[in-house]
Amino acid sequence: MKKAAKTIKDHGAGLIRWFDPKINNGILEGLNSLIQAAKRWNRGYRTIDNLIAMIYLVGSRLSLQTL
Repeated sequence: MKKAAKTIKDHGAGLIRWFDPKINNGILEGLNSLIQAAKRWNRGYRTIDNLIAMIYLVGSRLSLQTL
């Protein structure tokens, strides 16, 4: 019981912050997954601009298959 009380005391501000706006880090985790997928798609981009373009391409979910 003392351990639970200490945990709530130590993390109380974070708990209250979650209940107020009800925001979690799911969107951030999704964005991170998108960036990691773009990095896995092709290793070694020459410029950061190419990496950013690939992130947009992966995130847009465009179908690039030819008919």
